[in-house]
Amino acid sequence: MKVLTIVRHAKSSWGNFELGDHERPLKEIGIIKTQKVIGYLQKVKLVPQLIISSTATRALETAKLLAQGVGYDENRIQIERAIYHAGADDIYNEVFSVDSSIDSLMVVGHNPTLTDFVNNFVEPQIDNLPTSGTVCIEFDTDTWQNIVDAKFKVKFAVFPKMLQ
Repeated sequence: MKVLTIVRHAKSSWGNFELGDHERPLKEIGIIKTQKVIGYLQKVKLVPQLIISSTATRALETAKLLAQGVGYDENRIQIERAIYHAGADDIYNEVFSVDSSIDSLMVVGHNPTLTDFVNNFVEPQIDNLPTSGTVCIEFDTDTWQNIVDAKFKVKFAVFPKMLQ
């Protein structure tokens, strides 16, 4: 069994126009909303064995918040440039490259890619995976390379606006 959790980065700031897109930090409201999602992840006892994050500041800050919140060593976050400006196929390639000894994986990245990716699994499809939106999918397979052909179920899709 493989468990894949997809997380869109938290709401980021456009306040400093001197910063490029890659360097945009989180807004305070993004941190607050991510804390709500962390509370949910704690309730369902989700602790990934591996977190992979985009190199973008907003994604990496989100990954670090999530790691701290669920008890994952933030120094073990794998940072991958390929997730920034990725397409859905790039996300698949990142997942396929994960060693089969890892059973629970979290990927933190960006839209529209993550919406496109999760829409391969959720029904009905979603128009937009919101910031801090999290989708967890369980695959009946022993290898990440086989998730495309494996039976799967969406364990949960949780968005900050759904949480108190």
